[in-house]
Amino acid sequence: MPDYKTVEDVIGATPLVRLQRLAGEEAARHGNVILAKLEGNNPAGSVKDRPAISMIRRAEERGDIRPGDTLIEATSGNTGIALAMAAAVRGYRMVLIMPEDLSIERAQTMKAFGAELILTPKAGGMEYARDLAEQMQRDGKGRVLDQFANLDNPRIHYETTGPEIWNDTQGRVTHFVSAMGTTGTITGTSQYLKEMNPQVRIVGAQPSEGSRIPGIRKWPEAYLPKIYDPTQVDEMLLVSQADAEDMARRLAREEGLFAGISAAGACWAALQVSARVENATIVFIVCDRGDRYLSTGVFPA
Repeated sequence: MPDYKTVEDVIGATPLVRLQRLAGEEAARHGNVILAKLEGNNPAGSVKDRPAISMIRRAEERGDIRPGDTLIEATSGNTGIALAMAAAVRGYRMVLIMPEDLSIERAQTMKAFGAELILTPKAGGMEYARDLAEQMQRDGKGRVLDQFANLDNPRIHYETTGPEIWNDTQGRVTHFVSAMGTTGTITGTSQYLKEMNPQVRIVGAQPSEGSRIPGIRKWPEAYLPKIYDPTQVDEMLLVSQADAEDMARRLAREEGLFAGISAAGACWAALQVSARVENATIVFIVCDRGDRYLSTGVFPA
């Protein structure tokens, strides 16, 4: 009988594709290649599929949780969707806490996977959502996996995302660019790439002052993710909301890549890097798909 794969088995191994029109003639003249890693190809549609299944599997292995338990997580969207999918696959009740102003598509997708949603005030942001999740755990209402402090988050990127980029570029990668939210992707991937070649430059994309970009955060000191290792990031570029949204539209129209706004922010940062280097292989993470943002008005109706 054929050895059929499960949903879990097809998480990861996402493709790298070369930007053609956005990179422009200048990148070609300087010998630069800009590559997009299409994490929207994961089963639940984002890079967060990797840590979601990693956190649940490893918590099971440690005996921290077992099927039938209630899991709680504060999320801006993609981790919640991924956890809802993983909980459905492995038999958990999933309670997700998210600010009320995030896109309706994300909320609907979480519910489609069977998750229960608690919406928190927009003014409180993700900080309030995280505080509420911790309070619910203290009240005995479930177990918080805590993507912000759980080492199984960056660990899966060290084990999978980093090696995939290294192998698919045949070790030629010179720069890795990622939006910074929970920081699991950039921390784990950086650790692997720098072990393979300490000269690889790691660039994080963060929102500029006053910008609100789903999936990219600049955390107050008290809420800085515990998994974040600043020694793994060489440079941070500030991306404006306007530039990220414009790049999302351009990615779709000029490259045929229908990507989310944080992915577009990472693309914008990758192009900034390309403008000042030569003979570089620049990889950026396309962390999700654009259909999660249709109700936001970023894409023309």
